[in-house]
Amino acid sequence: MIEDDEGHARLIEKNIRRAGVSNQIVPFTNGTEALTYLMGPDGSGEVSAGRQLLVLLDLNLPDMTGVDILEKVKTNVHTKRSPVVVLTTTDDEREIQRCYDLGANVYITKPVDYENFANAIRQLGLFFSVIQVPETD
Repeated sequence: MIEDDEGHARLIEKNIRRAGVSNQIVPFTNGTEALTYLMGPDGSGEVSAGRQLLVLLDLNLPDMTGVDILEKVKTNVHTKRSPVVVLTTTDDEREIQRCYDLGANVYITKPVDYENFANAIRQLGLFFSVIQVPETD
């Protein structure tokens, strides 16, 4: 989870747990640390090869934009199949479309309707548990 607002991060985690998801949540408050975790110190992304990742991404971060992170995740051979859920206050239609064009799987605007959020997380989990996303070149 990449979210710089501690209150939002706690609410998000609480509602993920309410949705019945027990996976480990690794919180980051800035993009630099998150990218190091996702891409490794060398930036190759190989560290995430074989990891089952779901990225919860705020677009407004102190050190970079979430769009930059989304682009890096979705253009890297090792992380491009990881689902990305954008959670942000930005409801600009162009920004939303840009995120979907870059490969975001879900775009949710804050303040979040947590019942719908929990349902979306459950459905994503079910989807990825039964569907193998094909490799693309």
